[in-house]
Amino acid sequence: MSNVFEFVAETRTGNGKTASRAMRRSGSVPAVIYGHGVPQMLSLNHNEVVKHLSHEEVYSHILDLTIDGKTEKAILKGVQRHPAKVRILHLDFLRINLADRIKVHVPLHFINEHSGIGGKKGGVAAHAMTSVEVFCLPAYLPEFIEADLARLDVGFSIHLSELNVPPNVQIVELTHGADHDLAVVSMQAAKVPVE
Repeated sequence: MSNVFEFVAETRTGNGKTASRAMRRSGSVPAVIYGHGVPQMLSLNHNEVVKHLSHEEVYSHILDLTIDGKTEKAILKGVQRHPAKVRILHLDFLRINLADRIKVHVPLHFINEHSGIGGKKGGVAAHAMTSVEVFCLPAYLPEFIEADLARLDVGFSIHLSELNVPPNVQIVELTHGADHDLAVVSMQAAKVPVE
């Protein structure tokens, strides 16, 4: 799979709820791109957007956003979904400059959950987070951050400071001080029914 995802968009002129509803009925997704200039209203093909959003990597990658034939670098900052249907209602993109650091939420991947020390004892991993916000140059943006539960025993936790973060990448929460070193996952004893 390619590391670069391309979204193809067109500039849209109509804005407001009525125009957005009409776009959705015609199979398009309203969107906006902001940052490094004037915000620009966009329209994207709904089916293509759904295909892209089915890949976890799209949420933490630098994207190629082609608007009216001209390609820009951007990240996906927000997705508004319909609460009951497989329908994307709105997208927010952020233009990026490859020389400027960015803040992005990156997914956490948990490994050795069942084969680790706590898992072998019947422990159950309780995930306090599924993603973490990082600060880095676009070139260093990780696809995901791994949390290895191999040595996690029952009654213990893995905190943000214990994650294996690539060089040149900072966890935003940890820049606020030691008291922001939050638990990412803890291993809890399995509840045994009382007879």
